[in-house]
Amino acid sequence: MTDAEIVERQLGRRPRAFVRVAVRCPYGKPAVTEQAAFDEEGRPFPTQFYVTCRHLVAAISRLEADGGVERWSRAAQDDAALARSLAAAQAEQRRLRPELDAGIGGSTRTGSIKCLHAHAAFALANPGYELGERILAELPAPWPQSCCTA
Repeated sequence: MTDAEIVERQLGRRPRAFVRVAVRCPYGKPAVTEQAAFDEEGRPFPTQFYVTCRHLVAAISRLEADGGVERWSRAAQDDAALARSLAAAQAEQRRLRPELDAGIGGSTRTGSIKCLHAHAAFALANPGYELGERILAELPAPWPQSCCTA
């Protein structure tokens, strides 16, 4: 089975703008994919790095449902180190993908965190992104006890 077929199974649909697997889980399956700036129909695709591991998606979704976007947005405003980390990552996102003038997850506002999934994916694909790594550290278990991709 190809990576694209595994990602399709993980998502339950064909991935849009799929370029490659950027990060694999400990079991060797796709966990984060990289997408092109534009999909197959020429529409902008603002999310460059996308979490596909079902376990990781669910864990991050629980953080978001528990007010994580608001909590981490405040943390990035209140903590100078996190603010610098976010600003540097947003600049790196624009450097990596100059075709779209947008930061992580398509953010166009300075200091904006739209989606924890996008920041976690960026951190996994670009180690050293402190804010994203702290979001990941908040997860009870980033990886499952066994592979979640059948």
